[in-house]
Amino acid sequence: MAFTLRPSRRFPVQGASSYYVGPSLTLPRACISGFWFLITLLALTSGSVYAEWVAVEKQYQTHGLQTVYFDPDTIRRDGNLAKMVTLVDWKWMQGNRSPSRFSSTKVKKQFDCVGKRLRLLVITDYYGQMGTGTRVAETVYDSEGDWNPVEPASLNHALWEVACGKE
Repeated sequence: MAFTLRPSRRFPVQGASSYYVGPSLTLPRACISGFWFLITLLALTSGSVYAEWVAVEKQYQTHGLQTVYFDPDTIRRDGNLAKMVTLVDWKWMQGNRSPSRFSSTKVKKQFDCVGKRLRLLVITDYYGQMGTGTRVAETVYDSEGDWNPVEPASLNHALWEVACGKE
């Protein structure tokens, strides 16, 4: 068995060998362009995500005081029960004192689709319009809390129709 010791090689190698370096020269360029493509993609998609609020029909709104919206993506049905998040955007700042003043309120409600009643689950007040800014206060209600009837031709009736009409 013949072998040769060469100081530049760690292991003995028989015969000549050649190295193909063609594609390895383009690899750094591909990595760099891929990196910049990823950075560009992240920059273009890093904007804020906002809920798609839909205004309740004007006939149910309290004109000049508030505008009420709902987010169709938050409607969740579980048998005869439906939950949804609504947003009350006040025209004027609400509250008495500076630390507790707010401009908008998000309300999570639960509807009984068969019994035509509702109960509040969470109410959160925000300093800014459309549920933005600092969260001023949050009230969480007992999940087994009292049910209230949905009055005909009311704002809650319109919300009940939306929440219970979605399958």
